[in-house]
Amino acid sequence: MAFEELKAQIGMLLGEMNEQPEDLHELYHRIHQELNELRATGAALPEDLLALERRLLEEFPEAPRT
Repeated sequence: MAFEELKAQIGMLLGEMNEQPEDLHELYHRIHQELNELRATGAALPEDLLALERRLLEEFPEAPRT
């Protein structure tokens, strides 16, 4: 998947977080997977996405870390 497509997918997941806050844990896992796909492309992740990931890791400490 292309970098821009992955960024768009993450944007959609963030929108879901706002619409369905009861599913935050599942959405976190999906966002984490998308970020890992971006990492696999060798692209530098934007600081705002890295900050989001850190905040989600604080909220869901049992989540897998990269």
